Amino acid sequence: MNLGYKYGSADPANGGMDCSGFIYYALSRCGIQEVPRDAREQYVWVRKAGNFQAVLAHRDDTFELDALRPGDLLFWSSTYSVNRDPAITYTMIYLGREKETNRRIMVGASDGRTYKGQSRVGVGVFDFKVSPSKATEDNRPGPAFVGYARIPGLPGG
Repeated sequence: MNLGYKYGSADPANGGMDCSGFIYYALSRCGIQEVPRDAREQYVWVRKAGNFQAVLAHRDDTFELDALRPGDLLFWSSTYSVNRDPAITYTMIYLGREKETNRRIMVGASDGRTYKGQSRVGVGVFDFKVSPSKATEDNRPGPAFVGYARIPGLPGG
């Protein structure tokens, strides 16, 4: 659909969506009930369902990703400055590993994540990495991956 990244949107008719808007739209269209609209609320939703897996490591080969499955929701904190608790600001859906490269990939909406090392903007497929990002220009910690969870309301979710 060639959708861009549009903060505050969950509707492709607007020409784009933000990260949590993509999750909201995709899961709602699949018949999942009561999907929250905001990344933080989506995090709270999966935590209350009791299937969240925290990831404390900062390495892409950590054993903490052993239970990660295609379709799981992925969560980050500190992708932008926000004053809320928990400070979850970003979410995507895990797709699995590419057959040719064995690299982990995810789908969602982004305003600058990479795919195969190239920066991309909009709705699409992106590289999934746990490694921490660099600190921001104002010396705040960079985005941090916090964990993943099965989608509530799905078998095994």
